[in-house]
Amino acid sequence: MTLFDNYPLIAALCAIFITQIIKIPVAFLLGRPTSFALATSTGGMPSSHSAGVTALITGLIIEQGYGSPLVAIAATFGVIVIFDSMGVRRQSGEHGILINELIADFENLRKTIIAISQDGTKSVKEMIDENRQSKEFLGHKPIEVFFGILSGILIAILISFLY
Repeated sequence: MTLFDNYPLIAALCAIFITQIIKIPVAFLLGRPTSFALATSTGGMPSSHSAGVTALITGLIIEQGYGSPLVAIAATFGVIVIFDSMGVRRQSGEHGILINELIADFENLRKTIIAISQDGTKSVKEMIDENRQSKEFLGHKPIEVFFGILSGILIAILISFLY
């Protein structure tokens, strides 16, 4: 069996790739900032995590049937990935937003101190790194996961027609 004969793997990888690319036009339609970097970032609509594991599960169901132990393993793995993308990773993104707000507040404080006094500002300037930002888009909202799951199922079914 060659790598390209592995339908569930190809379905999962295609789902991840396609949903990452789809994030750009979806962000545009939703009125959010867009760039090619969005296609390589985590978070956003639809969830490529959910699409990938769902396509893997769907591919295994199509190829092996519902009773296969491989489907059980993939489904368990998929549930963990999906809950992680909505839970821990989502909370990390929320923390990133708060951290970025704190950094902005410290930067405003530094500028105020510089404006008030020209001497002794070097230590304040060194304490605050203007380029430091925390990632805000790490996890997924439930709606992003839902559309990721739908995308994964549809992509796996479409890929099955090619095999």
